Amino acid sequence: MDLDLSEEQRLLKDGVERLMREHYSFEDRRKYRAAKSGFSEAMWARYAELGLLGLPFSEADGGLGAGAVETMIVMEAFGKALVLEPYFATVVLGGGILRHGANEAQKSNLVPAITEGRVKLAFAYAEPQSRYDLFDVETRAKRDGEGWVLNGTKGLVLHGDVADKIIVSARTAGGARERGGIGLFLVDANAPGLMRRAYPTQDGLRAAEITLQNVRVAAADVIGDPAGAFPIISRVADEAAAALCAEAVGCFAEMHATTVNYLKTRKQFGTTIGSFQVLQHRAVDMFVELEQSRSMALYATMMAGRERDVTERERAISAAKAQIGQSSKALGRQAVQLHGGIGMTMEYSIGHYFKHVTMIDTLFGDADHHLQRLASLGGLFGEQAIQQ
Repeated sequence: MDLDLSEEQRLLKDGVERLMREHYSFEDRRKYRAAKSGFSEAMWARYAELGLLGLPFSEADGGLGAGAVETMIVMEAFGKALVLEPYFATVVLGGGILRHGANEAQKSNLVPAITEGRVKLAFAYAEPQSRYDLFDVETRAKRDGEGWVLNGTKGLVLHGDVADKIIVSARTAGGARERGGIGLFLVDANAPGLMRRAYPTQDGLRAAEITLQNVRVAAADVIGDPAGAFPIISRVADEAAAALCAEAVGCFAEMHATTVNYLKTRKQFGTTIGSFQVLQHRAVDMFVELEQSRSMALYATMMAGRERDVTERERAISAAKAQIGQSSKALGRQAVQLHGGIGMTMEYSIGHYFKHVTMIDTLFGDADHHLQRLASLGGLFGEQAIQQ
């Protein structure tokens, strides 16, 4: 397996990182967060100009035809800068649903608008009772003539407050926890009967609680099989988890660099605190967590595109997500403790990084959840490999 970046991938990496250095300092982020939308519309336009919003879509659909590695590059750079824009919600989540489930008419209608920055998406999959079980869906979709009527409640819809279109998972048949009988419906954010309650998340992003009361959806806005959408949801969730792992690695790298720089400049007892060996050891522990996480995030990225061997993909994603979740706690605690009191303040960046990696741990399953899933799948290499 070739782990080196291609020339095009290196150019992408250099371009995105340069954009972040020039336009996304911690002070810039503070200004963007104060905007009404909670992010920078100007930066969103820049992402469109650079082609980032069309990165994973096929060229036939109006995108650039890139893959999981390119998404990893962008998400890692965004993690270093603590990006606020709805890239993950629109391109990774919503875009993933379109790529794997939408028909040609739906793609031709939405993908160009997404790549140009004119349309933002959100994916409403979580419900108050579902926790990490994507198949636990109580929101109902009933046929009404040629269309459908949706009723239910969705929680923690990332950037659901600013989305133009919301993709909603709803049950068309079966019991509340069955994997079958789930459909995906494309709903206009201003549709009659759809209500949004916006709020900020702990890490500075935006989300919404969404209530659907007799929301009508045309037959043309059903994505894929209205009773067989769970495999699409599961695949997109795995790809999203891999992207989150890459974003976390970007956060970890910045947390480590910031902490090491602080150790080199902060003085106590007449010398820099970085000269104390015990603190050097703790910085090394942070570096080990960073490199372990980087390796697992890369592994998850390489396996995220597996279509046929679903079990191998799920094993890789769960192993990476478990590692990232454990490292977010270990590395985050070290970073805050080595900074002392300043690490807890809102004016300093390190606490914001710790909050964000903690939120990443909980999205699409925390470390404990993925360790349990990995165990149920027979471990990273499967039961047969262990027996051999």
